[in-house]
Amino acid sequence: MAFRAFTQTHIYEKQSAPKEKDKSSIQCLECYDRNVYIGTKDATVQHLILPSSTNADLSPGQSKIREGKARKLGSSNQVTQLRVVPLFNHLLVLWDRSVTALNMFSLEPVHALKKIQHVSLFEVRDSSLSAQAACVEMVTSSSRRKVIRIHVVGVDRWEVVKEVPLLQDPVALAVDGASVCVATSDRYLLCDTETGSSEELFPHDHSRQRVIVTSVGRGEFLLNGPGSLGMFVMKTGICQRPPLQWPQEVLAVGVCFPYILTLQPQVLSVYSMVDQQRKQTVSLSGGKGLLSTSDGVLAFTERDIFSLRLVPVEEQIQALVQDERVEEALSLLDGVQSHRPLDSFKELQKAITCLAGFVHFYQEGFSEARDLFITGELDPREIIRLYPDMQWCLSEDFQSQLDQVNKGRDLRVLRHEDRNTFHHYLVFLGDFLRAVRGTEQGLKCVQEVDCALLRLYVELEDAENLQQLVAFPNECRLKYCVPVLEQHNRFFALGSLYQSHGSQIDAIKTWVKIADGLHKDPSCSDVYGHIVWTLSQLQDRDAVWKFADWTLQSNQEIGVQIFNKRHPHDQFETQDVLALLEKYPLALLLYLEFLIHDLKSEEERHHNRLALAYVTQMLQEEEEADLRETRGKLQQLLWESKFYDISAVYESVKSATLHTEKAILLGRSGQHSQALQVLVHEKGDLQAAEAYCCRAAQGRDSQFRQTLLFTLLQIYLSSEDLTSAAVDLLNNNPGVFATERIIQLLPDSWSVQLVSQFLIGSLRETFHQRRMARLQKALGQVELMRHKVICRPQKQCSDWTRGGSVRYVRETSQSHSLPVTSTASRCTPAALAFHHHEDADVAIYCLLMQICASLHS
Repeated sequence: MAFRAFTQTHIYEKQSAPKEKDKSSIQCLECYDRNVYIGTKDATVQHLILPSSTNADLSPGQSKIREGKARKLGSSNQVTQLRVVPLFNHLLVLWDRSVTALNMFSLEPVHALKKIQHVSLFEVRDSSLSAQAACVEMVTSSSRRKVIRIHVVGVDRWEVVKEVPLLQDPVALAVDGASVCVATSDRYLLCDTETGSSEELFPHDHSRQRVIVTSVGRGEFLLNGPGSLGMFVMKTGICQRPPLQWPQEVLAVGVCFPYILTLQPQVLSVYSMVDQQRKQTVSLSGGKGLLSTSDGVLAFTERDIFSLRLVPVEEQIQALVQDERVEEALSLLDGVQSHRPLDSFKELQKAITCLAGFVHFYQEGFSEARDLFITGELDPREIIRLYPDMQWCLSEDFQSQLDQVNKGRDLRVLRHEDRNTFHHYLVFLGDFLRAVRGTEQGLKCVQEVDCALLRLYVELEDAENLQQLVAFPNECRLKYCVPVLEQHNRFFALGSLYQSHGSQIDAIKTWVKIADGLHKDPSCSDVYGHIVWTLSQLQDRDAVWKFADWTLQSNQEIGVQIFNKRHPHDQFETQDVLALLEKYPLALLLYLEFLIHDLKSEEERHHNRLALAYVTQMLQEEEEADLRETRGKLQQLLWESKFYDISAVYESVKSATLHTEKAILLGRSGQHSQALQVLVHEKGDLQAAEAYCCRAAQGRDSQFRQTLLFTLLQIYLSSEDLTSAAVDLLNNNPGVFATERIIQLLPDSWSVQLVSQFLIGSLRETFHQRRMARLQKALGQVELMRHKVICRPQKQCSDWTRGGSVRYVRETSQSHSLPVTSTASRCTPAALAFHHHEDADVAIYCLLMQICASLHS
């Protein structure tokens, strides 16, 4: 069936005497509902009444058009324009450069509305856009002046409300709301009737082409531009559509969305506003003009009138589909829906969209195909069924709805003949199924989608996407998917599939076989680590105990994480875990660290066991490995823990060479002198002895640190070999030791020069402390005086200003042992400052300066 956007019907032929044919020829038309008005060359207006029809089809077999009344306006001059105003039943006629109002039905003049003289063109603005509900606006152009006028038309009056000046006389105009598009002798203009502003668009060649200005609606105009281009211009002056390329001899233009009809001398052409292509041509000899109506276009010659009615959109689409022009059908649907929603076409739109998708699919336009399939809500099974080895994914009750339209290549044949192209089709399937998975489109057949994805990832050897599919919740059918994974040695993914379906034991058994080498699957490099992580997250405790021994036997350090990495609220019974770990020393040590450091256990037995575990590990591996890390952990535990049995741990280390640990334990039991003896004489590490003093004194007062260092000094002095160590200890800590006590302790053989650095530093520290003490005392006294001044009654302040202030300051200075040299120079500033409470700080400052001066002197 050939595509037709419009159907043509001959609805009227004007009969007249042979001698009057030229005089009574049709010059213009106007139409409202079933009323058609003809303006003739001999100044006559004819009223025609179309037959009523429910389907708007004026076929020759129906009743003919009826002729209503006619009115002769004069003896000469043609009727140039006709416009109806249904609100008032007016028919406005432009004849003899005057606008006259007639009744729409009787064609009698409306006497209340006098003629508007000197009019070359006029248009009526849509009454629904008028600010006044009971008025209609009309735009006229003057034949004498270069202006356009805005008239308000009422039932019995009309008046000019605004004039917009022009630079040239208009030759054509169109109105849309407050915007008027005007064609002058050489250019097109846009005028705003509200502001009076105008904007130049582009020039035209009036001598070579017909000037055309037509309102398209929604603030858009169609103009006959340069180079025979139909230019779409918005009322803002911009173009939002590509231009139409039409013939140069266009006589008139009609608009019936989504089409533009152009009239030429022998033919009428139909162009689409959606894709700017010509869709239909209609023979029409001697055409003179076009009139757009609500459901089509009226075309007329000098004697005949033809109706071109728009074919229903659904019929147009069906015709395009039958011609396999699915892209055009889809574009037409999209274009129409953007202007008026067509809910009844929803299913048709989906079907056309999917058909367009298949066209791209078989042309390897995969990106476009995927988008169209999603937009058209294509059942994913319609795509899955096209692929070989995918039929097992589909349920038995599935029936395809696209067999009759699917005329593409057979993918089964393509798989054997062109593997590279077939691979692209497989990639497309993955992209499409991933896009619809989880959406409403994919949830209709979620099992088929997941099974197809699993089969696809296996064939594409896409281990990453396969693992992501099976590791998270999915609807894969185990009955079909397990054999596929086993056949292709995807055992790690098989375990994940078991796990996602709740079969934890089967999952771990499968992974254990991979770790033991019974299954070969290179897709996972650390199966053992994955098993440990899974067991650490597992809620099924029986499954954890089932595989705990295997895990620890393989690697104690990692295997113990099945207990250490569990959530704090999901811990196993501690005693049960410790009993299991008795056979695994390293795992036991790590678990005890976890109990103490992470779970903050305060049980003595846990702290004791951890300390003994550290000692045992160091004694067993003393010569086999670098144990600095383990020893550091033991020393940190011995220093910081408050919950272990000191005597029990000491028994385990006293016979070993762990001197630092013995010293820490002796110190924890209060035997600091013995601890220092061990470090100095048994270990022979003087730096460790001084570090011990600092570490043991943390959190204690300075006197305790002095006592420890004094004890260490005595140990140094008791041995002649440690004389230099004693000197260094004194010189490095001059502020710690009391000078008089040290002098009495030092041997008589020592010279003053040997300890001069200590003596100088100690004396400086002593003087500094004394001065700081005096200054702190003086500041305290000043603060006390400040509070006294603030709290002193106002009356006493007045007394100070009358003579008591000097005495008071002198007495205060004497009580603080401040030197007072002159009453005027030393006391007057403070005395004056005491006059007001807010000046007390100034007085305090003066006294403070005096105190500082006395301390400095």
